[in-house]
Amino acid sequence: MTRAPLDGGAAGTRDEEPRAGLWRNRDFTLLWTGQCLSDLGGAMVDLALPLLVLQQTGSPARAGLVGTAGLVTTLVCRLPAGVLADRFDRRGLMIACDVLRLVAYAMLGWAVVTGGASLPVILTVVVVGAAATAVFSTAEHASVRTLVSPGQLTSAVARNEARTYGVTLAGPPLGGLLFGLGRALPFFCDALSFLLSLAAVSRIRRPLQQLRREPAPPVGASVKEGLRFLLGHPFLRALLLIAAPLNMAFTGMVFAMTLALRRAGVSPFLVGVAGTVFALGGLLGALAAPALQRRLRLRLPVLITLLCWTTAVLMTAGALLAGTITAAVPLAAAVFLGPTANAALFAHQTAVTPDHLQGRVVAGVLLAAGSAAALAPALAGALLARRPPGPALLVFPALVTAAAVTATLSKGIRSEGIGSEGIGSEGIRREDSGTTPAP
Repeated sequence: MTRAPLDGGAAGTRDEEPRAGLWRNRDFTLLWTGQCLSDLGGAMVDLALPLLVLQQTGSPARAGLVGTAGLVTTLVCRLPAGVLADRFDRRGLMIACDVLRLVAYAMLGWAVVTGGASLPVILTVVVVGAAATAVFSTAEHASVRTLVSPGQLTSAVARNEARTYGVTLAGPPLGGLLFGLGRALPFFCDALSFLLSLAAVSRIRRPLQQLRREPAPPVGASVKEGLRFLLGHPFLRALLLIAAPLNMAFTGMVFAMTLALRRAGVSPFLVGVAGTVFALGGLLGALAAPALQRRLRLRLPVLITLLCWTTAVLMTAGALLAGTITAAVPLAAAVFLGPTANAALFAHQTAVTPDHLQGRVVAGVLLAAGSAAALAPALAGALLARRPPGPALLVFPALVTAAAVTATLSKGIRSEGIGSEGIGSEGIRREDSGTTPAP
């Protein structure tokens, strides 16, 4: 892979459309649409893979091993992905990742058709696909600030959140349907989704990074530079302390609520309805996030603090109702607020981070949040094995309360005086100059 030419015209082109609607932003819409399709394919495969392994081996443990392998690979690849996203041409990286995933899942589909889909083959495809996805998603996150105007950052992050919840709703049922029609179909459709993503990314006209005036440091020094900035910046350091427990709490609460409903004898259909309600709450919250922030007109510290405390109260109500279908109502309301908090936090992270560090900082934040979320199902299972659902689930609102206390007391959050309507363009201009904000 060649080093990026890194055309310096990105910022100027971006500022030519400061007032245009986000849907009329051709390049962002191409990137968003391509990822929507590939995420949908990924959600289908997430259901189809364990079904395939279970059918091939009859072992639930081996089916779980496949999911764990993908998750661990993603976490291990996060920091290297951040280095790659800051060192090479981001468009080229995303195209290479789409080609790799396309070939891998097309080969898996063919292996299923020919009877060659053994467990080692499946594990190899999962690991390759997860590594490529980690690089692609990090490069995509890092590219957003070059494609939208400063005032559109919050809306862009919220739209990406809506994409995530949307494919969570549509992907698994579609994957199950396709698997029932033909075991190879979900994998061929996933390969097709990567082909469509590849076509969309290839048509983006704008550079996805700013001009690099200095040679990239060695890889080890590059990782240290990104982590030093992340941990040295007061807001970003506070973001880690808020995002990690929030993600862990949401993942654990939804998982534990599902287990608690089944243990209480609730029918699988109603458990599925509860899961749909959770995902629908997140989708509606993501769609409403920009309007909600505009209507509240609160400064970032007040907005984040209010959302965290409200979420803690709603999750507590859900925990006290655990084992009943009514618990889905307060939890869905909590999930509804999640995208607004994420949009505010991550849009501001994008604004305060210089472009040449975007990949590494994004990777650090995603690694912290993803690692915490990965532990949540195991924690939920252990808690429910030892305690009744109500007391067991109170651990998760306690995590949100810890995030709320951090948001309330953190100087890093309170020092950021940017309003909720958007990220101030002065932050972008400061970072375009190549300087690093002082901690």
